[in-house]
Amino acid sequence: MVQFTLVFAAVFGMLAIILGAFGAHALKKILNEEQLKSFETGVKYQMYHAIVLLLLGFQLEFTQPIENYIVYSFIGGIILFSFSIYGLVISSAMNKKLRFLGPITPLGGLLLTIGWGLFLYYVVTSL
Repeated sequence: MVQFTLVFAAVFGMLAIILGAFGAHALKKILNEEQLKSFETGVKYQMYHAIVLLLLGFQLEFTQPIENYIVYSFIGGIILFSFSIYGLVISSAMNKKLRFLGPITPLGGLLLTIGWGLFLYYVVTSL
């Protein structure tokens, strides 16, 4: 599980850099300010949680199921939250808005929140 967590941390971190640069350079020409801001929000949340996964991968021993649930919540949250934002913004800029992605974004945010809640519970009960 350590390797699994660290691989996702590295992939998400790398993609955040690539997508951030893509947004700042290539998409800057086709997105309006609001769309660009939304895209940047997806990149920020992805990078923040990639760093969290990195730290968890080095810190957790993965001997308790809750440790796995924390990681799965963050991974699922990143995919649903950030990637749905990317899809919404890019499809909107191409005048083909993928509306089905709209309800997915808050589910991703909920998973990220659950991950933090589980982490809080884990820390409090481990003291």
